[in-house]
Amino acid sequence: MRVRELMTDSVKTVQPGATLPEVAKLMRDEDIGSVPVAENDKLIGMVTDRDIVIRGVADDGRLEAKCARDVMSQQVLYCREDESVEDVLKNMGEQQIRRLPVVNESKRLVGVVSIGDLSTRARATKTGEALKEISKPNGH
Repeated sequence: MRVRELMTDSVKTVQPGATLPEVAKLMRDEDIGSVPVAENDKLIGMVTDRDIVIRGVADDGRLEAKCARDVMSQQVLYCREDESVEDVLKNMGEQQIRRLPVVNESKRLVGVVSIGDLSTRARATKTGEALKEISKPNGH
């Protein structure tokens, strides 16, 4: 099974110039803890709720004067849409991360996948496949 089969493809992103209050409101409204920063569909960074607190609030607290580009992590871990679920789950476990942006071969952002998506859906699919095997008539 490939990541493209399980990823969420309706990804909310922000532009690098989005203000921190705009980013925080998006996180609240979508109930998410991180937002990809994209420019022309290219993934250029990631803003987490922690980034806003550490690099935004803790520095001087003037959130209106800062934008996503000011606090985003530029080194973003991601996976490709054609990677196997098992490989991505293993990498996420090793890196201790819960969500990964998903890119295509042109490194264009095409989705986001969470460890919960991968493990739950993969498990459900395996269970479904196992039930199909068990339910098959065996010629008796």
